Amino acid sequence: MKLKNRIKVAIDSPAAAGAGTQAKLISKHFNLFYLDTGKIYRLIANIKLAQPKKYGHSLIKKRIGKLSMKDLQNKKLLSDEVGTMASIISKDKKIRKLVHAFQIKSAYHPPKKYNGSCLDGRDITYKIIPDADFKFFITANTKTRALRRYKELKGSNKKISFNDILKSIKKRDKSDYNRTISPLRKTQDSILINTT
Repeated sequence: MKLKNRIKVAIDSPAAAGAGTQAKLISKHFNLFYLDTGKIYRLIANIKLAQPKKYGHSLIKKRIGKLSMKDLQNKKLLSDEVGTMASIISKDKKIRKLVHAFQIKSAYHPPKKYNGSCLDGRDITYKIIPDADFKFFITANTKTRALRRYKELKGSNKKISFNDILKSIKKRDKSDYNRTISPLRKTQDSILINTT
């Protein structure tokens, strides 16, 4: 059963374009349940990096079944290494199926205290909430996005360089836009917002 009289907002964007910031503001203003869908892939990537021998679809299925929003607040999930691994594991069809089921449930059945839902990611506007009331594609130029990510990570990792982040953002873009399954793209009915 889908939401009736409850707002659904779908936001797609490349890495570090500001979609998360906008989604949080929209969610707070309209009292919407917010889900940063990329953090789910980052959580799975972190599990793979931390427990490579235990990693498998059955473990991930179990973890997603017990997933709470607190699990997605871990600062380790923001690391460049986790982001790169997240981009790789997001190509796994079985993993995507598990994650998509959780995202769809979150979008259409948010906790009752909310007026609806707001999800941001790479394929939200056409795969997860194709019937969203509002669709946005948020972007910014590569250097602006790299600078934002550099400032975000600089405090926790003194060894990180802007050029490393720029390379990583370009690599992520190539992977996100060119993957076979659910590539990043702007739908015709999405409003384009450039945050450069």
